[in-house]
Amino acid sequence: MKYGYSEARPYITKDGSMIRELMHPDVHGNKAQSLAEATVPAGTRTQLHRHALTEELYHITSGTGRMQLGDARFDVAAGDTVCIPPGTPHCIEALGDAPLKLLCCCAPAYAHEDTELLEPGAS
Repeated sequence: MKYGYSEARPYITKDGSMIRELMHPDVHGNKAQSLAEATVPAGTRTQLHRHALTEELYHITSGTGRMQLGDARFDVAAGDTVCIPPGTPHCIEALGDAPLKLLCCCAPAYAHEDTELLEPGAS
């Protein structure tokens, strides 16, 4: 099955990312995973969060950023891929003047209810 980019409507996730679901079981009928494009505007970052069940892969497609993965912090750029194991606190910041864009693959598929915000005052 094929779905066009223009058909994927962007929305804001619980961690503050602007997401465009490219493939998700709730919309497209696939079974075990989801694929989304995330955009983090220049100079901003997502909220620190974790997923109890979901393993995520972030593949950076443009821009530069700084990833927090558990206690580790490291820079990322186009072409880099990061594996985020279930239960691991994480967030990503866009560095520089351009937005950070990445593909995010989630298995099982992304669900708001599997996202736990870890920052004080976060809702």
